[in-house]
Amino acid sequence: MKHTPRPGIYRVRHLASGRSLLGGSVDAPAYLNRVRFELQLGTHRTPALQRDWTQDGPDAFTFEVLDDLKPDLAGRVSPDDLKELLALWQEKLNRSPQQTY
Repeated sequence: MKHTPRPGIYRVRHLASGRSLLGGSVDAPAYLNRVRFELQLGTHRTPALQRDWTQDGPDAFTFEVLDDLKPDLAGRVSPDDLKELLALWQEKLNRSPQQTY
């Protein structure tokens, strides 16, 4: 079965603190799997996120795709469209520096 990428906006949220990692990817579910795998290995590149994971464990987090971006007819997604959608979500969630990893 062929994997079909799902472009969109993802969020990893630490439930206790409300901090979250928000981003955009040409394959958001695959990126979330990568983040989860890196956290399980103890190798995630965001030290505060890794600390929270190590301290509180996987049940203290949610992993979600917040929004999808439709590819064009050729199956491509514009990086500018992805950045714009991410900016909209940052605004929608009123993200302050204290809520961000």
